[in-house]
Amino acid sequence: MPFSTTETGSPAPFSPPTPTSLPIVDSRERFYLNRVYCVGRNYAEHARELGNDPDREPPFFFAKPADAVFAVTEGVLARGVAPHTVPYPPETDNLHFEMELVVAIGVAGTDIAATDALAHVFGYGAGVDLTRRDLQNAAKALRRPWDLAKGFDFSGPCTPIAPASVVGHPEAACIWLDVDGARCQTGDLADQIWPVPGVIAALSRFVTLRPGDLIFTGTPAGVGRIEPGNVVRAGIDGVGDLEFLVT
Repeated sequence: MPFSTTETGSPAPFSPPTPTSLPIVDSRERFYLNRVYCVGRNYAEHARELGNDPDREPPFFFAKPADAVFAVTEGVLARGVAPHTVPYPPETDNLHFEMELVVAIGVAGTDIAATDALAHVFGYGAGVDLTRRDLQNAAKALRRPWDLAKGFDFSGPCTPIAPASVVGHPEAACIWLDVDGARCQTGDLADQIWPVPGVIAALSRFVTLRPGDLIFTGTPAGVGRIEPGNVVRAGIDGVGDLEFLVT
């Protein structure tokens, strides 16, 4: 049995954590997560609202821990998070939402051609990339990593994964997010600078994509602040929708 260390320094039994997974629509099976990648600035208007030029940059990527992602419909009861809730994180007073199409990889591949990329996709979800914007802005100013701005606990609330065999490969669909009933983000997947095949091709040049990998594919314009007590509803037509209370 593996061991950890107690506060007194003596060894203590250690139980490996339960693997993180998302439910699969209309199935008893689970989609077990391996790694989580996110694409930055993949919608032109969002890039411009953050003061960047979307026409000069190839796609770039950052990561979240796999256990930052969770199914909103289930919560994470073992960690005190009830269904349809998201806890407000510590060390920020400027938490932002970013609504995104999530790609679930089902077939491994390296240096994948864009024309072959969709054959590597198991399915799709709708997820929110929560961001401690104040920490991110400070990190940018100091040219430091964004890890703690993007990769904190429960920073990736998500829908169940809808298999591509059922929903196809959405190229044009409304993506939206409301806060307390007011529409904040609305766009179309067709507005992505780098559609899903191009994102997969670009990322697979740097890493071998493996079953269980997720890719958050970027957010349209309209990102903004949420606070405890806000109710967030969001979705992607034909893929899924989610709702949660910020607690």
